[in-house]
Amino acid sequence: MGEIYFEKQPFTKEALRKLEGPFIDDYPVVYIIYSETGKPTAYIGQTVHAKQRMYQHLKDPKRKRLNQILVIGYEKFNQSATYNIESNLINYFIAEKRYQLQNVSQTTVSQIHNYYDKAYYHREVFKDIWQGLKTKQIVQQDIEVLENRDVFKLSPYKSLSASQLHVKNEILDYCTRHITQAGQHVFLIKGEAGTGKSVVLSSLFNTLQDYAHDKSSTLYQAENYLLVNHSEMIKTYESIAESLPNLKKKNFLKPTSFINKVDSGAIKHADVVLVDEAHLLLSKADAYNNFNYDNQLEEIIKRSKVTVVIFDPKQVLKLKSYWNDETIQQIVAPYQPKLYHLTDQFRIQASQQVPDWIDQFIQGRFLPIPKETAGFEFKVFKNGEAIKQAIFEKNATVGLSRLVSTFDYLHKKDGNQYMVDEHGINLPWNQTSAKTTWAEEAATVKEVGSIYTVQGFDLNYVGVVIGPSVRYDHATDQLVIDPAKYKDTEAYRKRSDLTKTEHDQLKINIILNSLNVLMKRGIHGLYLYATDPALREKLLELEREGKR
Repeated sequence: MGEIYFEKQPFTKEALRKLEGPFIDDYPVVYIIYSETGKPTAYIGQTVHAKQRMYQHLKDPKRKRLNQILVIGYEKFNQSATYNIESNLINYFIAEKRYQLQNVSQTTVSQIHNYYDKAYYHREVFKDIWQGLKTKQIVQQDIEVLENRDVFKLSPYKSLSASQLHVKNEILDYCTRHITQAGQHVFLIKGEAGTGKSVVLSSLFNTLQDYAHDKSSTLYQAENYLLVNHSEMIKTYESIAESLPNLKKKNFLKPTSFINKVDSGAIKHADVVLVDEAHLLLSKADAYNNFNYDNQLEEIIKRSKVTVVIFDPKQVLKLKSYWNDETIQQIVAPYQPKLYHLTDQFRIQASQQVPDWIDQFIQGRFLPIPKETAGFEFKVFKNGEAIKQAIFEKNATVGLSRLVSTFDYLHKKDGNQYMVDEHGINLPWNQTSAKTTWAEEAATVKEVGSIYTVQGFDLNYVGVVIGPSVRYDHATDQLVIDPAKYKDTEAYRKRSDLTKTEHDQLKINIILNSLNVLMKRGIHGLYLYATDPALREKLLELEREGKR
């Protein structure tokens, strides 16, 4: 590979006049304008007219406090490559959290299309550029470390697939058309675990907030909010907000906080409200959480001009948050909602056989376990010590590898330590941090994550402990689900609007939903260990069948 060209100059008119080099006038370049005085701040861009673009930036009041510029050139650059590298730099800068970025959305290039030798530029050339930035002490951390951070994976600048970009632009158009119309309007997105729902929402919200600061936009001065009933996810969104100019922590709220703030007058009005993980919304009153209405989704829609809802009925985990297709349709039907399905699997880097196997297993159908495909490891373990050591080893080599378990062991938030599978795994349940998500804490490799810790997040390798609530019956060749063994008593809190038969079936569904979510966390590998001997032997048998 030819040499990457770095040209660093003061960001002044005098210095720009002297800016010369083999790539300044004849090639596309990537550049970083930055300042490290006070709060480090940066703007990242690409251009085919370097000097002309720099002079434009000098006239921009927003760049006034920036005092250095670094131009990055390469003899094999083309504009597709520089667009790609520009987006990569923004994503990694957000993950490092060292700089406050001045970049705003450019929706026309949100999808990085395929181009000749893309993998070479995307990985090899970018790796050399990043190493050059480390040498110049503009950045500090390794690419591999940053790639394991949740803020990197949910960055609003991650390139979107064609289907993701389509739904994003559909929603932007929907918001623009309906923001001035009377009444409430609803856009509903359905997608199973791993289909990139939160990535779309993160990108969408950033663009909405940029439009809210753009005087030429129909959405100028719109008051927008992103809601999610998930403490770990809120941390990630707030962390992203620290790096981008138009994202503020106050615009990321839990649903109950939003509803109560509108009621108290603390929020005067809400224009566009995005609801991530809507399957976690309460569908009954809950005094413990200070929610005194019948249904959170209904109350959010009433208080918003446009509501965008992300929903997956297969991720319902509590009776007080009971949803299915019928119940959600009843809520949104009066608003004539627009519906969109996300179907592509983005998390699990394996053939379609792996998510299909999981779906069939959850439904009680036993298929041979697929052989290793595209580098994805699918393994069954005979004992707790073996799966534990396998996860420790993966974490030491690639990071972000964790053990998780069905909620079949006592787990209280009283500061005490509660163990998972004492005679097998014998590790404590997760302890949550106030600031960072659970899996990003190095010490948590020696803990076991619950469904509430990892829902919505990626792991490189996930080791799933299938606890006593899930068994196998040899005589009937069926999964047996025993809700009495499930220790999440909060999930089973009784509700008066459901019959006993409905209660009993929903308890089973909750266990299966939680298992489905846990098994779909791994990007590169899924490890299984069943505490029930019969189920463990059945899984080992299915693994042997898959290798024949």
